[in-house]
Amino acid sequence: MYASLLTSPNNNQQKVDDQKVVPTDQLSALQKHVLFFDKNHDGIIYPWETYRGFRAVGAGRLLSLFFSVSINVGLSRTTRPGKFFSPLFPIVVKNIHMAKHGSDSGVYDDSGRFVPSKFEEIFTKYARTHREALTSDELKEMVNANRQPEDFKGRIASLMEWKLLHHLFKDKNGLLQRETIRAMFDGSLFERTEKERKKRVIDTV
Repeated sequence: MYASLLTSPNNNQQKVDDQKVVPTDQLSALQKHVLFFDKNHDGIIYPWETYRGFRAVGAGRLLSLFFSVSINVGLSRTTRPGKFFSPLFPIVVKNIHMAKHGSDSGVYDDSGRFVPSKFEEIFTKYARTHREALTSDELKEMVNANRQPEDFKGRIASLMEWKLLHHLFKDKNGLLQRETIRAMFDGSLFERTEKERKKRVIDTV
């Protein structure tokens, strides 16, 4: 799931395949969401890059290992249509919209673009305790409401994504803030979190 529009050598460009460099303002929100994990900016995300990305935002070793394996194994083939199986399980960033699962919030459309009305709907429907944040119970209610019939894979993926987001990015009161969720969808949350964690390490030295 981490984009940083700022992770490329040129802040205004990001490579999304092996041959083409694309200005970041031309990338979809979903592409931006995952770019944080493309550590060498080659448009391909390997499991070890996914692992490094999760570690960088504070996930433990076992959690990072679990998600790096499950995400790359689950998404690799879908994002590589017409290509032979690869035991390295690469994810192709430019095709990430092809791996969009069902039973989700609908905040990304089928092309990976951000849908503002669907984002607002998260809070108008489920943010009852705090207008600008969600509790863990409200997140669970949202995930259950988004379930589609006979979509076991999509249900599990959605549940795991939101549980992980809450685990890593909830505030001191256990709330997932609106700003945090918005930054997650465009990937800037991950870049910001990594920088904050690095700064804390430097400040303690």
